[in-house]
Amino acid sequence: MNPKEPLVDTAEESVTQADPVSAERDRLLEEKNELRDRLLRRQAEFDNFRRRADREKAEVIEYANSESVGAIVPILDDFERALKMGDADSEYARGMELIYQRLSDTLKKLGLEPISAKGQKFDPHIHHAVDRVETADAEEDTILDEYQRGYNFRGRLLRPAMVKVAVKKQ
Repeated sequence: MNPKEPLVDTAEESVTQADPVSAERDRLLEEKNELRDRLLRRQAEFDNFRRRADREKAEVIEYANSESVGAIVPILDDFERALKMGDADSEYARGMELIYQRLSDTLKKLGLEPISAKGQKFDPHIHHAVDRVETADAEEDTILDEYQRGYNFRGRLLRPAMVKVAVKKQ
């Protein structure tokens, strides 16, 4: 050691040299954590967007299906009326009945469900009263007759049943 050289503490010198490196490392770690946080948020936002888009797509398909089935339901009504009027013993009537049955079965597979009405209690959520008849033969608000069948499509009301409802005779 040279007596003219000042004594320098090597541990203290290494700390002062490491401080800029340590500060840079801390800054980079903080930036890395911020970027990781942003990435996780963006991934979560994208997952939410994808689920929302899938749900909206399913709803659009469901709506389109219900519109299509709703357009076919009057054809079912026509078949029912024709079968009531026709001669049940003719070949033509049997053919019509087979076509009606195939159409009905196909729509049931797609999710169309008829609403039972006759003899049931009137429910304004699924029945549309077009006639009210005073009678002593039936309990009040009992459905006496069904003019047009109602339908649910995949659990939602597609068309209410048009019915005749009993009212107590006074």
